[in-house]
Amino acid sequence: MSIFIVCTSVLIVACTIMIWVATTYNKFQLLIIRINEAETNIDAVLRKRFDLINKSIDVIKSNTKTKDEVMPMIVKLRSRKLTNFDLDRKLYDGLKEFNKYKEMYPDLKNNDSFMKIDISLSESESEIVAFRKYYNDIITDYNKLVKSFPSNLIAMIFKFKYKLYFDGKDMNDDITDDFKL
Repeated sequence: MSIFIVCTSVLIVACTIMIWVATTYNKFQLLIIRINEAETNIDAVLRKRFDLINKSIDVIKSNTKTKDEVMPMIVKLRSRKLTNFDLDRKLYDGLKEFNKYKEMYPDLKNNDSFMKIDISLSESESEIVAFRKYYNDIITDYNKLVKSFPSNLIAMIFKFKYKLYFDGKDMNDDITDDFKL
């Protein structure tokens, strides 16, 4: 009878551990799905912003009669494949340049196409801010699982790594040693 009790106890403990592993793994998977969804939303807004800034080049050229190349950095981006982090930084620079033209050439504010682009760019800014916050909230939950015991054991087994936040900072900055695995 004692062997039966020991076997039953071992089986109960093993099943409990397997259920915990499956539950924790599924938490990671759900967060990864939400991270991918947030990245897709950010990507869509960044592509929209790129298209708007790209359209503004022709409007600026035709309404300013400038001899200089307009937003050469954006023109170079057309053929490059960038991460969302890099694209966000480059588009932010492009947005600064767009605003510079708006200030340098006040007549642009009388152009309907230019003003529509300007309004759409402002709207895209609020969208990107909301999506960044959503992304960072999910990353916080994910990173808590990666760093806290006992879920960090599952993270190590399945090679789930700490993820960086989408905060608009230089992604080449090292994370502190506290957050390295």
